Amino acid sequence: MNSRFLALAFAAAVLALGLPAAAQGLRASPQLGAPRPAPDSGPRSADFIVAVVNSEPITNNEVRARMLRYEQQLAQQGAALPPRAQLAREVLERLITEKAQLQVARETGVRVDDALVDQAEQNIARQNGIGPTELRRRMAAEGIDVAQFREDLRNQIMLQRLRDRELEQRVKVTDLDVEQYLREQESGVGADPALTELNLAHILVALPGNPTPAQVTQAEAKARQLAQRARNGEDFGKLARENSDAAGAAQNSGVIGARTADRLPPLFVDATQALQVGGVTDVIRSAAGFHIVKVLEKRRLGMAGATVTQSHARHILLRPTAQLPEAAARQKLADFKRRIDAGQADFAQLARENSQDASARSGGDLGWSSPGMFVPEFEEVLNALAPGQIADPVVTRFGVHLIQLLERREAKLSPREQREVVRNLVRERKLDEAYVRWAQEVRGRAYVEYREPPQ
Repeated sequence: MNSRFLALAFAAAVLALGLPAAAQGLRASPQLGAPRPAPDSGPRSADFIVAVVNSEPITNNEVRARMLRYEQQLAQQGAALPPRAQLAREVLERLITEKAQLQVARETGVRVDDALVDQAEQNIARQNGIGPTELRRRMAAEGIDVAQFREDLRNQIMLQRLRDRELEQRVKVTDLDVEQYLREQESGVGADPALTELNLAHILVALPGNPTPAQVTQAEAKARQLAQRARNGEDFGKLARENSDAAGAAQNSGVIGARTADRLPPLFVDATQALQVGGVTDVIRSAAGFHIVKVLEKRRLGMAGATVTQSHARHILLRPTAQLPEAAARQKLADFKRRIDAGQADFAQLARENSQDASARSGGDLGWSSPGMFVPEFEEVLNALAPGQIADPVVTRFGVHLIQLLERREAKLSPREQREVVRNLVRERKLDEAYVRWAQEVRGRAYVEYREPPQ
Protein backbone atom coordinates (compact mmCIF):
# COMPACT_ATOMS: atom_id res chain seq x y z
CA MET A 1 0.00 0.00 0.00
CA ASN A 2 1.47 3.32 -1.00
CA SER A 3 1.07 5.81 1.81
CA ARG A 4 1.63 8.59 -0.70
CA PHE A 5 -1.96 8.56 -1.93
CA LEU A 6 -4.76 9.85 0.25
CA ALA A 7 -8.17 8.33 0.06
CA LEU A 8 -9.23 11.65 -1.39
CA ALA A 9 -7.26 10.50 -4.40
CA PHE A 10 -9.51 7.45 -4.68
CA ALA A 11 -10.24 8.76 -8.17
CA ALA A 12 -6.90 10.25 -9.02
CA ALA A 13 -4.76 7.45 -10.41
CA VAL A 14 -6.55 6.72 -13.67
CA LEU A 15 -9.31 8.80 -15.12
CA ALA A 16 -11.99 7.49 -17.45
CA LEU A 17 -10.05 4.30 -18.13
CA GLY A 18 -12.69 1.82 -17.07
CA LEU A 19 -11.48 0.65 -13.67
CA PRO A 20 -14.02 -0.79 -11.26
CA ALA A 21 -15.25 1.17 -8.26
CA ALA A 22 -13.33 0.65 -5.03
CA ALA A 23 -11.25 -2.11 -6.64
CA GLN A 24 -8.10 -0.03 -6.62
CA GLY A 25 -7.80 0.78 -2.94
CA LEU A 26 -6.34 4.29 -2.71
CA ARG A 27 -5.34 4.57 -6.34
CA ALA A 28 -8.35 4.17 -8.54
CA SER A 29 -11.32 5.84 -10.01
CA PRO A 30 -14.47 3.81 -10.41
CA GLN A 31 -15.17 2.44 -13.80
CA LEU A 32 -18.57 3.57 -14.90
CA GLY A 33 -20.14 1.14 -17.28
CA ALA A 34 -17.48 -1.57 -17.17
CA PRO A 35 -18.18 -5.30 -16.96
CA ARG A 36 -18.09 -7.01 -13.60
CA PRO A 37 -16.85 -10.55 -13.08
CA ALA A 38 -19.65 -12.97 -12.44
CA PRO A 39 -20.08 -13.90 -8.78
CA ASP A 40 -18.63 -17.17 -7.60
CA SER A 41 -20.90 -19.88 -8.95
CA GLY A 42 -20.18 -22.25 -6.07
CA PRO A 43 -22.65 -22.81 -3.25
CA ARG A 44 -23.01 -19.79 -0.97
CA SER A 45 -22.60 -20.45 2.72
CA ALA A 46 -24.47 -18.57 5.41
CA ASP A 47 -22.36 -15.73 6.74
CA PHE A 48 -20.04 -16.58 9.61
CA ILE A 49 -17.11 -15.11 11.54
CA VAL A 50 -13.67 -15.94 10.13
CA ALA A 51 -11.53 -13.88 12.52
CA VAL A 52 -11.77 -11.56 15.51
CA VAL A 53 -9.52 -8.51 15.90
CA ASN A 54 -9.52 -7.12 19.44
CA SER A 55 -13.10 -8.42 19.91
CA GLU A 56 -14.26 -6.96 16.54
CA PRO A 57 -15.34 -9.67 14.05
CA ILE A 58 -14.49 -10.09 10.37
CA THR A 59 -17.11 -12.06 8.51
CA ASN A 60 -16.92 -14.38 5.54
CA ASN A 61 -19.06 -11.98 3.51
CA GLU A 62 -16.55 -9.17 4.14
CA VAL A 63 -13.78 -11.36 2.78
CA ARG A 64 -15.86 -12.41 -0.24
CA ALA A 65 -16.77 -8.79 -1.07
CA ARG A 66 -13.12 -7.69 -0.91
CA MET A 67 -12.03 -10.69 -2.96
CA LEU A 68 -14.48 -9.70 -5.69
CA ARG A 69 -12.96 -6.23 -5.78
CA TYR A 70 -9.45 -7.58 -6.14
CA GLU A 71 -10.53 -10.04 -8.80
CA GLN A 72 -12.03 -7.10 -10.72
CA GLN A 73 -8.81 -5.17 -10.35
CA LEU A 74 -6.60 -8.00 -11.54
CA ALA A 75 -8.91 -8.74 -14.46
CA GLN A 76 -8.84 -5.08 -15.56
CA GLN A 77 -5.03 -5.10 -15.43
CA GLY A 78 -4.85 -8.32 -17.41
CA ALA A 79 -3.06 -10.07 -14.54
CA ALA A 80 -3.43 -13.74 -13.70
CA LEU A 81 -5.67 -14.55 -10.75
CA PRO A 82 -4.02 -16.42 -7.85
CA PRO A 83 -5.72 -19.56 -6.51
CA ARG A 84 -8.86 -18.57 -4.61
CA ALA A 85 -7.65 -20.12 -1.36
CA GLN A 86 -4.46 -18.08 -1.53
CA LEU A 87 -6.35 -14.89 -2.41
CA ALA A 88 -8.77 -15.50 0.48
CA ARG A 89 -5.86 -15.77 2.94
CA GLU A 90 -4.22 -12.60 1.62
CA VAL A 91 -7.50 -10.67 1.72
CA LEU A 92 -8.20 -11.80 5.26
CA GLU A 93 -4.75 -10.64 6.40
CA ARG A 94 -5.30 -7.25 4.79
CA LEU A 95 -8.68 -6.90 6.45
CA ILE A 96 -7.12 -7.76 9.82
CA THR A 97 -4.46 -5.09 9.31
CA GLU A 98 -7.04 -2.48 8.30
CA LYS A 99 -9.34 -3.38 11.19
CA ALA A 100 -6.49 -3.00 13.70
CA GLN A 101 -5.52 0.39 12.25
CA LEU A 102 -9.12 1.64 12.22
CA GLN A 103 -9.42 0.73 15.87
CA VAL A 104 -6.29 2.75 16.67
CA ALA A 105 -7.68 5.67 14.65
CA ARG A 106 -10.98 5.68 16.55
CA GLU A 107 -9.28 5.26 19.93
CA THR A 108 -6.96 8.20 19.28
CA GLY A 109 -9.68 10.57 18.13
CA VAL A 110 -9.32 10.50 14.34
CA ARG A 111 -12.64 11.58 12.85
CA VAL A 112 -13.95 12.05 9.31
CA ASP A 113 -17.18 13.98 8.92
CA ASP A 114 -19.78 13.62 6.18
CA ALA A 115 -18.65 16.81 4.44
CA LEU A 116 -15.20 15.36 3.79
CA VAL A 117 -16.71 12.15 2.42
CA ASP A 118 -18.94 14.32 0.21
CA GLN A 119 -15.82 16.09 -1.06
CA ALA A 120 -14.14 12.79 -1.89
CA GLU A 121 -17.25 11.56 -3.69
CA GLN A 122 -17.50 14.82 -5.65
CA ASN A 123 -13.84 14.49 -6.67
CA ILE A 124 -14.55 11.04 -8.08
CA ALA A 125 -17.55 12.34 -9.99
CA ARG A 126 -15.58 15.28 -11.36
CA GLN A 127 -12.74 13.06 -12.51
CA ASN A 128 -15.25 10.99 -14.47
CA GLY A 129 -16.78 14.09 -16.06
CA ILE A 130 -20.17 13.67 -14.36
CA GLY A 131 -22.06 14.96 -11.34
CA PRO A 132 -22.47 13.20 -7.97
CA THR A 133 -26.08 12.23 -8.75
CA GLU A 134 -25.05 10.53 -12.00
CA LEU A 135 -22.14 8.86 -10.22
CA ARG A 136 -24.52 7.30 -7.71
CA ARG A 137 -26.94 6.26 -10.44
CA ARG A 138 -24.20 4.46 -12.36
CA MET A 139 -22.82 2.78 -9.25
CA ALA A 140 -26.29 1.51 -8.38
CA ALA A 141 -26.72 0.22 -11.94
CA GLU A 142 -23.46 -1.71 -11.54
CA GLY A 143 -24.57 -3.25 -8.26
CA ILE A 144 -22.29 -1.10 -6.08
CA ASP A 145 -23.86 -0.23 -2.73
CA VAL A 146 -23.53 3.55 -2.40
CA ALA A 147 -23.68 3.53 1.40
CA GLN A 148 -20.91 0.95 1.59
CA PHE A 149 -18.89 2.86 -1.00
CA ARG A 150 -19.09 6.00 1.17
CA GLU A 151 -18.19 4.03 4.28
CA ASP A 152 -15.15 2.65 2.47
CA LEU A 153 -14.16 6.20 1.54
CA ARG A 154 -14.59 7.32 5.15
CA ASN A 155 -12.45 4.45 6.43
CA GLN A 156 -9.69 5.04 3.89
CA ILE A 157 -9.56 8.77 4.71
CA MET A 158 -9.44 7.92 8.41
CA LEU A 159 -6.63 5.44 7.86
CA GLN A 160 -4.64 7.93 5.82
CA ARG A 161 -4.99 10.59 8.49
CA LEU A 162 -3.75 8.14 11.10
CA ARG A 163 -0.82 7.12 8.91
CA ASP A 164 0.15 10.72 8.19
CA ARG A 165 0.13 11.54 11.89
CA GLU A 166 2.13 8.48 12.87
CA LEU A 167 4.68 8.57 10.04
CA GLU A 168 5.50 12.28 9.67
CA GLN A 169 7.85 12.21 12.65
CA ARG A 170 9.65 9.09 11.47
CA VAL A 171 10.95 10.29 8.12
CA LYS A 172 13.97 12.52 7.54
CA VAL A 173 15.69 13.09 4.18
CA THR A 174 19.36 14.05 4.15
CA ASP A 175 21.52 15.49 1.38
CA LEU A 176 23.27 12.10 1.26
CA ASP A 177 19.91 10.42 0.51
CA VAL A 178 19.35 12.83 -2.39
CA GLU A 179 22.82 12.24 -3.82
CA GLN A 180 22.42 8.45 -3.64
CA TYR A 181 19.02 8.61 -5.34
CA LEU A 182 20.42 10.74 -8.18
CA ARG A 183 23.30 8.30 -8.69
CA GLU A 184 20.84 5.40 -8.89
CA GLN A 185 18.70 7.16 -11.49
CA GLU A 186 21.67 8.25 -13.62
CA SER A 187 23.08 4.71 -13.63
CA GLY A 188 19.69 3.21 -14.51
CA VAL A 189 19.71 1.08 -11.35
CA GLY A 190 16.34 1.01 -9.61
CA ALA A 191 14.76 3.44 -12.07
CA ASP A 192 11.79 5.10 -10.41
CA PRO A 193 8.55 5.22 -12.44
CA ALA A 194 7.63 8.31 -10.43
CA LEU A 195 10.29 10.13 -12.47
CA THR A 196 8.74 9.27 -15.84
CA GLU A 197 5.84 11.52 -16.80
CA LEU A 198 3.49 10.47 -19.59
CA ASN A 199 0.67 12.41 -21.18
CA LEU A 200 -1.52 9.88 -22.94
CA ALA A 201 -4.71 9.94 -24.99
CA HIS A 202 -6.96 6.92 -24.98
CA ILE A 203 -9.81 5.31 -26.89
CA LEU A 204 -11.88 2.55 -25.30
CA VAL A 205 -14.11 0.19 -27.25
CA ALA A 206 -16.03 -1.28 -24.33
CA LEU A 207 -17.25 -4.81 -23.86
CA PRO A 208 -20.39 -5.64 -21.88
CA GLY A 209 -20.27 -7.97 -18.90
CA ASN A 210 -19.90 -11.61 -19.97
CA PRO A 211 -19.62 -10.75 -23.69
CA THR A 212 -20.47 -13.28 -26.35
CA PRO A 213 -17.77 -14.32 -28.84
CA ALA A 214 -19.58 -12.30 -31.49
CA GLN A 215 -19.49 -9.16 -29.33
CA VAL A 216 -15.78 -9.63 -28.68
CA THR A 217 -15.06 -10.09 -32.38
CA GLN A 218 -17.09 -7.02 -33.31
CA ALA A 219 -15.46 -4.81 -30.66
CA GLU A 220 -11.96 -5.95 -31.58
CA ALA A 221 -12.57 -5.28 -35.29
CA LYS A 222 -13.77 -1.77 -34.47
CA ALA A 223 -10.74 -1.13 -32.25
CA ARG A 224 -8.30 -2.35 -34.91
CA GLN A 225 -9.93 -0.14 -37.50
CA LEU A 226 -9.66 2.89 -35.20
CA ALA A 227 -6.01 2.10 -34.40
CA GLN A 228 -5.19 1.91 -38.10
CA ARG A 229 -6.93 5.21 -38.78
CA ALA A 230 -4.96 6.83 -35.95
CA ARG A 231 -1.65 5.45 -37.28
CA ASN A 232 -2.59 6.73 -40.74
CA GLY A 233 -2.64 10.25 -39.33
CA GLU A 234 -6.30 10.94 -38.54
CA ASP A 235 -6.87 13.29 -35.61
CA PHE A 236 -6.77 11.11 -32.48
CA GLY A 237 -8.86 13.54 -30.45
CA LYS A 238 -11.63 13.51 -33.05
CA LEU A 239 -11.56 9.71 -33.17
CA ALA A 240 -11.85 9.59 -29.37
CA ARG A 241 -14.69 12.12 -29.21
CA GLU A 242 -16.70 10.21 -31.81
CA ASN A 243 -15.90 6.61 -30.89
CA SER A 244 -14.50 6.14 -27.39
CA ASP A 245 -16.68 4.58 -24.70
CA ALA A 246 -14.47 5.95 -21.91
CA ALA A 247 -16.21 8.34 -19.53
CA GLY A 248 -15.60 11.98 -20.46
CA ALA A 249 -14.04 11.23 -23.86
CA ALA A 250 -16.52 13.44 -25.68
CA GLN A 251 -15.36 16.38 -23.55
CA ASN A 252 -11.63 15.71 -23.16
CA SER A 253 -10.89 14.12 -26.57
CA GLY A 254 -9.59 11.05 -24.78
CA VAL A 255 -6.74 12.93 -23.11
CA ILE A 256 -5.84 11.39 -19.76
CA GLY A 257 -3.46 14.18 -18.81
CA ALA A 258 0.14 14.22 -17.65
CA ARG A 259 0.78 11.62 -14.95
CA THR A 260 3.83 9.84 -13.65
CA ALA A 261 4.10 6.21 -14.72
CA ASP A 262 3.39 4.94 -11.22
CA ARG A 263 -0.07 6.52 -11.44
CA LEU A 264 -1.08 4.90 -14.72
CA PRO A 265 -2.27 1.34 -15.43
CA PRO A 266 0.76 -0.96 -15.94
CA LEU A 267 -1.02 -2.16 -19.09
CA PHE A 268 -0.69 1.33 -20.63
CA VAL A 269 2.82 1.98 -19.34
CA ASP A 270 4.12 -1.30 -20.77
CA ALA A 271 2.41 -0.73 -24.12
CA THR A 272 3.88 2.77 -24.55
CA GLN A 273 7.36 2.08 -23.16
CA ALA A 274 9.03 1.71 -26.56
CA LEU A 275 6.95 4.41 -28.30
CA GLN A 276 8.13 7.91 -29.11
CA VAL A 277 5.94 10.98 -28.76
CA GLY A 278 3.15 10.70 -31.35
CA GLY A 279 3.25 6.92 -31.37
CA VAL A 280 0.07 4.84 -31.22
CA THR A 281 -0.10 1.42 -29.56
CA ASP A 282 -1.49 -1.75 -31.01
CA VAL A 283 -4.89 -2.73 -29.69
CA ILE A 284 -4.70 -3.59 -25.98
CA ARG A 285 -7.19 -6.02 -24.44
CA SER A 286 -8.48 -5.74 -20.87
CA ALA A 287 -11.64 -6.90 -19.15
CA ALA A 288 -13.15 -3.48 -19.87
CA GLY A 289 -12.69 -3.90 -23.62
CA PHE A 290 -10.13 -2.88 -26.24
CA HIS A 291 -7.88 0.16 -25.81
CA ILE A 292 -5.82 2.28 -28.20
CA VAL A 293 -3.32 4.65 -26.57
CA LYS A 294 -1.36 7.53 -28.09
CA VAL A 295 1.71 9.13 -26.50
CA LEU A 296 1.25 12.91 -26.43
CA GLU A 297 4.21 13.70 -24.21
CA LYS A 298 6.95 11.73 -22.49
CA ARG A 299 9.54 13.22 -20.22
CA ARG A 300 11.93 12.40 -17.42
CA LEU A 301 11.42 14.36 -14.21
CA GLY A 302 14.02 15.09 -11.59
CA MET A 303 16.91 15.59 -14.00
CA ALA A 304 18.51 19.02 -14.36
CA GLY A 305 17.44 20.53 -17.68
CA ALA A 306 14.25 18.46 -17.91
CA THR A 307 11.23 20.45 -19.08
CA VAL A 308 8.22 20.32 -16.80
CA THR A 309 4.86 22.04 -16.47
CA GLN A 310 5.05 24.43 -13.54
CA SER A 311 2.14 26.06 -11.72
CA HIS A 312 2.00 29.43 -10.01
CA ALA A 313 -0.62 29.27 -7.26
CA ARG A 314 -1.71 30.92 -4.06
CA HIS A 315 -3.77 29.62 -1.18
CA ILE A 316 -5.39 30.38 2.14
CA LEU A 317 -4.69 27.77 4.82
CA LEU A 318 -6.81 27.27 7.95
CA ARG A 319 -5.65 24.74 10.53
CA PRO A 320 -8.61 23.13 12.34
CA THR A 321 -8.72 23.53 16.12
CA ALA A 322 -11.22 22.88 18.90
CA GLN A 323 -12.46 26.44 18.34
CA LEU A 324 -12.51 26.06 14.54
CA PRO A 325 -13.47 22.47 13.61
CA GLU A 326 -12.66 21.19 10.16
CA ALA A 327 -16.23 21.57 8.94
CA ALA A 328 -16.31 25.19 10.11
CA ALA A 329 -12.95 25.89 8.41
CA ARG A 330 -14.30 24.50 5.15
CA GLN A 331 -17.43 26.62 5.47
CA LYS A 332 -15.37 29.73 6.18
CA LEU A 333 -13.20 29.16 3.10
CA ALA A 334 -16.28 28.41 0.97
CA ASP A 335 -17.64 31.80 2.04
CA PHE A 336 -14.32 33.41 1.08
CA LYS A 337 -14.59 31.80 -2.37
CA ARG A 338 -18.14 33.07 -2.81
CA ARG A 339 -17.11 36.62 -1.87
CA ILE A 340 -14.04 36.57 -4.15
CA ASP A 341 -16.02 35.21 -7.10
CA ALA A 342 -18.65 37.91 -6.55
CA GLY A 343 -15.98 40.63 -6.54
CA GLN A 344 -16.72 41.48 -2.89
CA ALA A 345 -13.30 40.52 -1.54
CA ASP A 346 -9.67 40.24 -2.64
CA PHE A 347 -7.94 36.86 -2.44
CA ALA A 348 -4.55 38.30 -1.44
CA GLN A 349 -6.03 40.46 1.29
CA LEU A 350 -8.02 37.57 2.75
CA ALA A 351 -4.86 35.45 2.69
CA ARG A 352 -2.84 38.11 4.52
CA GLU A 353 -5.54 38.39 7.18
CA ASN A 354 -6.41 34.71 7.61
CA SER A 355 -3.91 32.21 6.19
CA GLN A 356 -2.04 30.31 8.89
CA ASP A 357 1.27 29.71 7.16
CA ALA A 358 4.31 31.66 6.01
CA SER A 359 2.70 32.52 2.65
CA ALA A 360 0.23 34.85 4.41
CA ARG A 361 2.61 37.81 4.30
CA SER A 362 2.77 37.56 0.48
CA GLY A 363 -0.97 37.22 0.02
CA GLY A 364 -0.87 33.42 -0.02
CA ASP A 365 1.51 33.32 -3.00
CA LEU A 366 3.25 29.94 -3.25
CA GLY A 367 5.48 30.87 -6.17
CA TRP A 368 6.23 28.54 -9.05
CA SER A 369 6.03 24.81 -8.29
CA SER A 370 7.10 21.72 -10.22
CA PRO A 371 5.28 18.36 -10.17
CA GLY A 372 5.65 16.59 -6.85
CA MET A 373 6.24 19.74 -4.79
CA PHE A 374 2.88 19.57 -3.03
CA VAL A 375 1.12 16.68 -1.31
CA PRO A 376 -0.87 14.63 -3.85
CA GLU A 377 -4.35 15.75 -2.78
CA PHE A 378 -3.34 19.44 -3.09
CA GLU A 379 -1.61 18.88 -6.42
CA GLU A 380 -4.54 16.94 -7.87
CA VAL A 381 -6.91 19.83 -7.23
CA LEU A 382 -4.38 22.37 -8.51
CA ASN A 383 -3.83 20.40 -11.74
CA ALA A 384 -7.58 20.44 -12.46
CA LEU A 385 -7.79 24.26 -12.35
CA ALA A 386 -7.66 26.70 -15.24
CA PRO A 387 -5.65 29.91 -14.73
CA GLY A 388 -7.61 32.31 -12.52
CA GLN A 389 -9.92 29.60 -11.21
CA ILE A 390 -10.46 28.96 -7.49
CA ALA A 391 -11.15 25.42 -6.26
CA ASP A 392 -13.62 24.46 -3.57
CA PRO A 393 -11.92 24.03 -0.18
CA VAL A 394 -9.72 20.95 0.00
CA VAL A 395 -8.40 19.11 3.06
CA THR A 396 -4.80 17.87 3.34
CA ARG A 397 -2.65 16.72 6.23
CA PHE A 398 -1.79 20.41 6.85
CA GLY A 399 -5.34 21.73 7.15
CA VAL A 400 -8.02 23.16 4.86
CA HIS A 401 -6.95 25.12 1.78
CA LEU A 402 -8.57 27.53 -0.64
CA ILE A 403 -6.45 27.26 -3.80
CA GLN A 404 -6.24 29.56 -6.80
CA LEU A 405 -4.17 28.84 -9.90
CA LEU A 406 -2.66 32.05 -11.25
CA GLU A 407 -0.73 30.79 -14.31
CA ARG A 408 1.14 27.86 -15.83
CA ARG A 409 4.34 27.61 -17.85
CA GLU A 410 6.76 25.13 -19.38
CA ALA A 411 10.16 25.49 -17.75
CA LYS A 412 13.45 23.66 -17.42
CA LEU A 413 14.40 22.41 -13.97
CA SER A 414 17.32 24.22 -12.41
CA PRO A 415 19.75 22.14 -10.34
CA ARG A 416 18.10 23.48 -7.16
CA GLU A 417 14.61 22.55 -8.42
CA GLN A 418 15.90 19.15 -9.47
CA ARG A 419 17.12 18.45 -5.97
CA GLU A 420 13.82 19.59 -4.46
CA VAL A 421 11.84 17.25 -6.73
CA VAL A 422 14.17 14.39 -5.82
CA ARG A 423 13.97 15.23 -2.11
CA ASN A 424 10.18 14.88 -2.24
CA LEU A 425 10.41 11.58 -4.13
CA VAL A 426 12.91 10.19 -1.61
CA ARG A 427 10.66 11.30 1.20
CA GLU A 428 7.70 9.44 -0.32
CA ARG A 429 9.83 6.31 -0.71
CA LYS A 430 10.86 6.53 2.95
CA LEU A 431 7.25 7.07 3.98
CA ASP A 432 6.33 3.84 2.19
CA GLU A 433 9.08 1.97 4.02
CA ALA A 434 8.07 3.51 7.35
CA TYR A 435 4.47 2.53 6.71
CA VAL A 436 5.40 -1.14 6.32
CA ARG A 437 7.22 -1.13 9.66
CA TRP A 438 4.44 0.80 11.41
CA ALA A 439 1.72 -1.49 10.03
CA GLN A 440 3.63 -4.49 11.35
CA GLU A 441 3.82 -2.84 14.77
CA VAL A 442 0.06 -2.20 14.86
CA ARG A 443 -0.66 -5.73 13.67
CA GLY A 444 1.69 -7.17 16.27
CA ARG A 445 -0.08 -5.36 19.12
CA ALA A 446 -3.53 -6.57 18.06
CA TYR A 447 -5.15 -9.68 19.51
CA VAL A 448 -6.23 -11.80 16.54
CA GLU A 449 -8.27 -14.97 16.84
CA TYR A 450 -8.79 -17.03 13.71
CA ARG A 451 -12.09 -18.89 13.47
CA GLU A 452 -13.28 -20.76 10.36
CA PRO A 453 -11.35 -20.36 7.10
CA PRO A 454 -13.05 -17.99 4.61
CA GLN A 455 -14.93 -19.62 1.72
